[in-house]
Amino acid sequence: MSTSESTKTLLGRVQRAARRVERAALGPQDQRVGTDRIVFGVAGLIALAFIVWGFASPDSLGTVADSALNGVLKNFGWLFVTAATIFTVFVIVVAMGRFGKIPLGQDGEKPQFSTPSWIAMMFATGMGIGLMFYGVGEPLYFYMAPPPGTVDGSTPAAAATAMGQTLFHWTLYPWAMYAIVGLGMAYGTYRLGRAQLFSSMFTSLFGRKAVNGAGGRVINILAILATLFGSACSLGLGALQIGGGIQHSGIMESVGTATLVMIIAILTCLFVVSAVSGIERGIQWLSNANMWLALLLAIIVFIGGPTLFILNVLPASLGAFVGDLPEMASRTAASGDQSLADWMGSWTIFYWAWWVSWTPFVGPFIARISRGRTVRQFVTGVLLVPSIVSTIWFAIFGGGAIGLQERAEQAQDAGKALAAIGEGGADINFDLIFFQTLGALPVPGWVGVALMILAVVLVAIFFVTGADSASIIMGGLSENGAEEPTRKSVIFWGVSTGAVAAAMLLAGGDDPAAALNGLKNITIVSALPFVVVMLVLCVALWKDLSSDPLVLKRELAVQVLAETVDTGVEKHDGEPFELSTSASSATEDADDTPATPENGVPVVADGGVIAKD
Repeated sequence: MSTSESTKTLLGRVQRAARRVERAALGPQDQRVGTDRIVFGVAGLIALAFIVWGFASPDSLGTVADSALNGVLKNFGWLFVTAATIFTVFVIVVAMGRFGKIPLGQDGEKPQFSTPSWIAMMFATGMGIGLMFYGVGEPLYFYMAPPPGTVDGSTPAAAATAMGQTLFHWTLYPWAMYAIVGLGMAYGTYRLGRAQLFSSMFTSLFGRKAVNGAGGRVINILAILATLFGSACSLGLGALQIGGGIQHSGIMESVGTATLVMIIAILTCLFVVSAVSGIERGIQWLSNANMWLALLLAIIVFIGGPTLFILNVLPASLGAFVGDLPEMASRTAASGDQSLADWMGSWTIFYWAWWVSWTPFVGPFIARISRGRTVRQFVTGVLLVPSIVSTIWFAIFGGGAIGLQERAEQAQDAGKALAAIGEGGADINFDLIFFQTLGALPVPGWVGVALMILAVVLVAIFFVTGADSASIIMGGLSENGAEEPTRKSVIFWGVSTGAVAAAMLLAGGDDPAAALNGLKNITIVSALPFVVVMLVLCVALWKDLSSDPLVLKRELAVQVLAETVDTGVEKHDGEPFELSTSASSATEDADDTPATPENGVPVVADGGVIAKD
């Protein structure tokens, strides 16, 4: 049998792909070193201009942010909703299909971090501070004021709807976004030897010259800015919640913007120190410590709270999530009146924008800690483990708060109720509600105080963990993908993140609720360009994975086997036959490399159809 032309072509692709992976073991190829002055300069000037604007004229910044937000929600809300579902379906297809066994590194390479440390760092960096801020408030809010057009508030059906909607915002969908960026970065860096730059993930689409030129720099600048505003939003939420803890404990009667800015300044100093200490010493230690502290807090609340109600909420939450998923995933402003459009902007679209703005630093970060794992292991771990932990967290804290609220409503005891219905819906102060719930638990006074102190410590560590990861990633992006960016770069971006968070709070106003809206508005607007970047990334990643040697070898094996069997059937006319392999001249023609198993090149069957006696 003579080898077909298509087999020859495929064999050549296998050989080239195998050599590409082998060269990657030597490190990034043709990587520039040092600070990229254009990327650093443009991104830094934009950041500084925003900071100056926010401190010099916060009212005008808030006005512009409100106007821009209205335009984004009106014209591009559908894009956020559609893209979120595309990202989730895409990453599941990639993991479960033919790409699942591809290693994120060289063949046989072992994972760099243990599985527990891997999970702890991934989870704490991905959304830790958000779980503290919204862990109680969001489920309780949806219980009392469900999404427009769903169920009546403060009913058993509302409890299930509230939990299902919360899981929709916090489980598979956000982690799918992180997984796409993390997978693209880990595969390109550790499998193909590319620089750790966001632009490098688009090499398969635009070529090395383009991604190293002006277009690539634009992508890296957008990545830095999305990271800057996304992490600043998280820092603002952390400051608001720490301020709420100070107010609830009676240390201060009220916490204004000046106090919040001071909190941000103190925590910024802490995370800069952590960031310059390096990923293994700083972030890993903090992540492991935070995981155990969070576990301790959850166990105490589970035991001290409405335990039976929490246990019942857990399966009901999963059922509501699965049952309502089609409706939640397809809900847009066109599905209802203005109240639904406003609700989408405050919740679902804000979350999708927030998660998108986090992908440029969470994705590369989980890529750095995932070297040596396969695509399927990576996606399974990134999607399922944090989602399971988030589900349990919301069941304990959010479910516990709903249980306490339901008891108070049934007893008609307004004094024990955590919140009430106001003119604009549920009257919940998100800065305070976590601490109010801890204070409402039927536990001794000293335990309540200890829980509040523990909660503030958790918020602070989550703050530091997320922010120092972001500053390291921004430093690397501005230094041509350096794995260990210089201290001056890390310090600059760390301080800038804290300053932007302060400016975003000032733009919202002195009232905490207004400040929170200011954070949300700017986050949504800043994330819009990056949604388009991520959609293009899906195409680039699919093209990269399709050219991996493991995938091509499988295609080659199937094609050669099919051709050989066809020849055998035709030659022996239905008689039994066996297959054998021998080197074909086609393997020499591919690029003059001998075809041997040692070279990683499959031996093509040629003349390998033998009649069986």
